[in-house]
Amino acid sequence: MARTATRWLLALLYLAAGILHVTVPGPFLSIMPGFVPLPEAVVFATGVAEILGAIALAQPVSPALRAAGGIGLALYALCVWPANVQHMMIDLASADGGLGLGYHIPRMLAQPVIIWAALWASRVIDWPFAKRV
Repeated sequence: MARTATRWLLALLYLAAGILHVTVPGPFLSIMPGFVPLPEAVVFATGVAEILGAIALAQPVSPALRAAGGIGLALYALCVWPANVQHMMIDLASADGGLGLGYHIPRMLAQPVIIWAALWASRVIDWPFAKRV
């Protein structure tokens, strides 16, 4: 039950984020690290990746496709971490202090949890709930 709920929550969140990346790219472009080439194409591609990953997680037919979606979304979350760090640095350096550490620190700490959740919800891993032999 918890895996199914986590899988659906992630699918809905990634679907919403993907739609935003594709339809409203401005906020994502503003936090893109300078070393990323073709930022508009990258934001669009990340949106498509989120949408496809959400569909893969949500579909009920293929466990292998769900696993591929979970791996893809976990890798995606890892790859966008630099943009989250960039956002934190830009935001905290703003004159008003931006959203503050109360927003950014939990967001940074949530990133590995999101990576784990994508793998666990898609049944790629069982850790830490695997039964000991």
